[in-house]
Amino acid sequence: MVNRTIDLDICGQVCPSCLLLTLKELNSNSAAIRAGSFDVMVVTDDRQATATIPATAERMGFCSEVARLDGTYRIRIFGNV
Repeated sequence: MVNRTIDLDICGQVCPSCLLLTLKELNSNSAAIRAGSFDVMVVTDDRQATATIPATAERMGFCSEVARLDGTYRIRIFGNV
């Protein structure tokens, strides 16, 4: 069960900045995310980020989900537990 969520609000940013900011969080917290202790919730208004972030996270071995809510996109990145 997930204990905590790392919230990353990157609205106003555009790729590749969106991807780089997300990668920083994933790299800093990768062990905890893989263990299921943390999820990362990325909130963005950049549609391109809904393709680049999940694809990169999945290549790194994480799982991801994308949802649209109130004019923004929410990308949940989590471990495979």
